[in-house]
Amino acid sequence: MTTPSRRDLANAIRFLAIDAVQAANSGHPGMPMGMADIAEVLWNDFHRHNPGNPAWANRDRFVLSNGHGSMLQYALLHLAGYDLPIEELKNFRQLGSRTPGHPENFMTSGVETTTGPLGQGIANAVGMALAEKVLAQRFNRPGFEIVDHRTWVFLGDGCLMEGISHEVASLAGTWGLGKLVAFWDDNHISIDGNTDGWFTDDTPARFEAYGWNVIRGVDGHDADAIKAAIGSAIASNDKPTLVCCRTTIGFGSPNKAGKESSHGAALGPDEVKLTREALGWSHDAFVVPQDIAAAWDARTSGAEAEQAWNGLFDGYAAAHPELASEFSRRMNRELPADFVAQADAWIAKLQADGPVIASRKASQNAIEAFAPLLPELVGGSADLAHSNLTLWKGSTSVATDAADANYVYYGVREFGMTAISNGLNLHGGFIPYDATFLVFSDYARNAVRMSALMGAHAIHVYTHDSIGLGEDGPTHQPVEHLASLRYIPDNDVWRPCDAVESAVSWKAAITRTDGPSCLVFSRQNLDHQPRSDAQVAAIARGGYVLKDAAGTPEIILIATGSEVGLAMQAAEKLGDGVRVVSMPSTDVFERQDAAYRESVLPKACRKRVAIEAGVTGFWGSYVGLDGAVVGIDSFGASAPAGKLFPEFGFTVERIVEVAKSLG
Repeated sequence: MTTPSRRDLANAIRFLAIDAVQAANSGHPGMPMGMADIAEVLWNDFHRHNPGNPAWANRDRFVLSNGHGSMLQYALLHLAGYDLPIEELKNFRQLGSRTPGHPENFMTSGVETTTGPLGQGIANAVGMALAEKVLAQRFNRPGFEIVDHRTWVFLGDGCLMEGISHEVASLAGTWGLGKLVAFWDDNHISIDGNTDGWFTDDTPARFEAYGWNVIRGVDGHDADAIKAAIGSAIASNDKPTLVCCRTTIGFGSPNKAGKESSHGAALGPDEVKLTREALGWSHDAFVVPQDIAAAWDARTSGAEAEQAWNGLFDGYAAAHPELASEFSRRMNRELPADFVAQADAWIAKLQADGPVIASRKASQNAIEAFAPLLPELVGGSADLAHSNLTLWKGSTSVATDAADANYVYYGVREFGMTAISNGLNLHGGFIPYDATFLVFSDYARNAVRMSALMGAHAIHVYTHDSIGLGEDGPTHQPVEHLASLRYIPDNDVWRPCDAVESAVSWKAAITRTDGPSCLVFSRQNLDHQPRSDAQVAAIARGGYVLKDAAGTPEIILIATGSEVGLAMQAAEKLGDGVRVVSMPSTDVFERQDAAYRESVLPKACRKRVAIEAGVTGFWGSYVGLDGAVVGIDSFGASAPAGKLFPEFGFTVERIVEVAKSLG
């Protein structure tokens, strides 16, 4: 076989992308055509990975932040030897294929994170690079650098226009993430055309101001220049690097290169033919010649790299058995064997002690109890650590070189914070929690949505959960946010009513490994609720009977959070026929079997009142046409919490009145 040129190797990427987009008559060929030369040099000369084991702990991470160019990544995975056969590329963007329109980490072997919402990929990558840094500080020992890998990111103009890129790039520079290397696809084109009218930032200067190493003016179609730039990036171990690659979108297309027309649509049969002629690619659609395929195949080199690391780890395990055991447990996403038992013991003690405290304080107490058991727990807050109460006695900033670094001061960056948390978990070795006020979950919402879509085990903590926060007024008082978060599929939202439910919600969020949880806590003190052991156990089912009627219930009061106490007081006034259901998590409750749900909310009892300091519409499916909701469908006001609740109708008298009015 002949030795293919670097351009031949890059053209294999280009034409797999061109052919897949053409077959689907849908997709984005321009970016893969423009970044193919960069990808070829990176993957063949620098990127350390094993196609035979995409989960190898010490692999480099590759993130395609400009995820609309997904065929670039699919072509790379196929050519390198991952489990992505050519049939999958032929089925690009088709139902059931492993080549969806944007990369999905749960669909395609070798895809580290779901990308597409621009800017979040680079944010995830910052989280991954932070994970590598902190794990290395914790586990590496002289002669045994078992954590030693890089995070590579491809990103485009759109990623850099998004505000989240400013947030996370600033943090990456502050943290000195020297093993993070980003390649900017500087092609001056976005969907609306040439970016001269809307993107004239001095991007290199911007990143230099963030504290990045910046390599300017790299010809993104010159393999030697790209290789030299990556070599310089690797030499900069104290700063992240931005490699500024000047490229041509749709490279090789005689009529569409450099134009927005190549961005988001198939080239068309005639232009595909002309592009084949222009680039000297005489092969049929989806055909990669044997010599080019062989040059791309990374299975042998990848297996050898992992085998060498396994030998290093064996020596590490012999010298440091406890550290090796902890590292393996964390990278396998296993909780300590005694965690559940110790958590349950803490919860039982809380029920016996009966503290009357704000649930945000109860949350901090839970962190204080659970964090010493979980070295993988890494927390943070968006400049509200002392309001969210996310610090605990063992908190140590990740901005240090400490072996036990476990806390992130994110500054006022809710969106970036949440996406970085996703990256921390996707990397492996960490269960991250992040925090802000509930009302500011809006800033972070799309990253929360991505947590759920990807199944990231991230815990999003939100405090100051209602008008009960008081004097800060309606700008800070969440109304629609609980419902909004609950409407995100696969996102568990917990709003506990006291310290015991708060601890249970934390335990549930920690032990839920297949997706995120949002834990929502109060600013004001909440009364402790009496419970039997069976009721304590039932909290974990999302909804349970907290106070039952003397016989068959005539009225059911359903409440969450601070309103559970009101419901309990109202039940006393309404008499023996009232059942009170505490519903800390409707998401978890809905996953229970039908028999359990019926035992809590029997269909025969149609007189129901839902009580929550939020919008009323969410509760319609629980109360039905015969029931009612005591809620708030307006913005709040600035006043002490004790005056706001009566002003907006959250009183025992109002609940009793509404319940008695049911036919």
